[in-house]
Amino acid sequence: MGILWEYIVVFLLAATPWFEIAAVIPLGILRNLHPLLVVILAFIGNLSTIILVVYLFEKIKAFLVKKKGAIKENSKRQERAKKIWNKYGLPGLAMLGPILIGTHIAAFIGMSLGATKRWTLLWMTISLVFWSTVFGIGSFYGIGTLKTIMG
Repeated sequence: MGILWEYIVVFLLAATPWFEIAAVIPLGILRNLHPLLVVILAFIGNLSTIILVVYLFEKIKAFLVKKKGAIKENSKRQERAKKIWNKYGLPGLAMLGPILIGTHIAAFIGMSLGATKRWTLLWMTISLVFWSTVFGIGSFYGIGTLKTIMG
C-alpha cells in the first residue's frame, strides 16, 4: 500500500499548479518509482487540471477579478507569455510554457489572449506529451548515470 501512495502523490503533485512535470517526474524517478508509470501519472495529473482551467476559464477569471480587482497585465510571467504569444502564437506558448511560465499559467494566458478551448487543449496536450517524454527520458538516464558515477 505504501508504494501506491507514492504514485498517488506523483499524480496529485503534477495536478497542482506550481509543481510542474519538470519537478515531479525527476523526483518520482529519483524515488525509484517505475519511470513509465511516473511519466504517465504526471502527464494525466497535469492534463486533468489543464482541462479544468480551460473549461472553467470564465469562472476562474471572474473569481480572480472579484478577489483582486482587475487582473494585472504587467507581471513578469504575463509579460513573458505575451512576448511568446506575439512571436509564436498559441503553439509556442504551449510548447514553451512548461519550462518558462508553467502549464497552468500558459493555458490561462492563452485563453485570456483569445485562444479557443479546443486549440488550447490540443496544444497543451501536445506540449505535455513532448515534455513528459523529455523529462522522463532525461531523468531516467541522468539519474542512472549519476548513480553509476557516485557508486
